[in-house]
Amino acid sequence: MSYTVKQTEDDGKGMFFIEDENGIISELTYDIQENNIMTIDHTETNKSMQGKGLASIVLEKAVEFAKENNYKIDPVCPFVAKKFEEGKIDNELKA
Repeated sequence: MSYTVKQTEDDGKGMFFIEDENGIISELTYDIQENNIMTIDHTETNKSMQGKGLASIVLEKAVEFAKENNYKIDPVCPFVAKKFEEGKIDNELKA
């Protein structure tokens, strides 16, 4: 199955998310700081959709967004911090 990641942002606070006919099924929230730091503070996937890689899909879009905008990522969210530790995200992006 193919998933479309959407993004919303207002005043530096944003979210990448995947939704289905019932609403949001996976999300990642972030906050852009003045010093070009993108703090990713939360990821969550509905229990019924866990294990399908949706959090990784929204994270990939967030990383792409950070690269395009020359942001460094502050991985407050434990899931994102773990992906840095595993080498899934280039450590050069880490704030």
